[in-house]
Amino acid sequence: MFHPDCHRTPSMKLDSNLESPILLNRALPLRLGRGNNRIQNKIRVEESEAIYTMAERYELQSQSGKGKMPTVDRTPTGIPGLDEILSGGFPRGRVILLVGGPGTGKTILTSQFLMNGIKIYGENGAFVSLDETKAHYYREMALFGWKFEELEKGKKFAFINASPLRHMPGEVKIGRQSIGRKDFSILSLIEGIKTHTELINAKRVVVDPVTSLIFQYPEMVERRTAILDLVDALVKTGATCLMTTELRAMGPTVERAIQLEEYLAHGVVIMSNAKVGKTYNRVLQVEKMRETPIDMQPRPYKISGNGIEVFPKETIFVD
Repeated sequence: MFHPDCHRTPSMKLDSNLESPILLNRALPLRLGRGNNRIQNKIRVEESEAIYTMAERYELQSQSGKGKMPTVDRTPTGIPGLDEILSGGFPRGRVILLVGGPGTGKTILTSQFLMNGIKIYGENGAFVSLDETKAHYYREMALFGWKFEELEKGKKFAFINASPLRHMPGEVKIGRQSIGRKDFSILSLIEGIKTHTELINAKRVVVDPVTSLIFQYPEMVERRTAILDLVDALVKTGATCLMTTELRAMGPTVERAIQLEEYLAHGVVIMSNAKVGKTYNRVLQVEKMRETPIDMQPRPYKISGNGIEVFPKETIFVD
């Protein structure tokens, strides 16, 4: 469960259900970067020491011979290799964040998740686009043989075009009152999600990407509130939801910047292009997942005419 590139620092935690304390090994970053990255890592270490997932709690109880990991209702992705990493799928009803750079296949993975839900598991789905038009999306997904347009006509799929929210004026008039663009856009987005998911009884929802919406909030407090409002609205749908956002680097010597959304989502999956020797490979890593014992080892994946396939048994060595 721990990444091999991390060292372990023991700390003592006493569970109320245990008669004696158990030694808990926490995985901490091996190296601290420079400047702001040192602060980012410090915050992350403190959070990792303070926050324990349900999976870890029951792992400790198992060590003492008491308690077992409870059976968690899951939403299988149907994506080859991914469910094996996720212990059967995403925890049902949770909000999962996919973080990835350009060309890593975030939209492909989320669309495959929706298509498999409809075709294999009989679960209707909705795709909320903050970036692409419906025509472009349908044309791109048709390359994989995924005919979402037909599913929409059959009331099994809904495409919610929220991209116009990015181009609204600074203020919007509602009757005699004026409301700021930021407040109106998040309220409109939430209302659109609620309406369309109820219409088709969606059990799977995708919001792709949240980046453009989040950038409207330069202030950290406002951004946190907006993300929490969106996550709360998605949870209230009762569906298993995926959000995507861009992978942002902090500098040439630093892998990436930890984003606020990662702390607020229930699960985080990282998709990246890793340099291995003289070549680049697509790599997927589960950073965190509530109610789930996870494999944190980066695993290679490929994008083919059938979509995404993950190789859960293969290991890569990143430079």
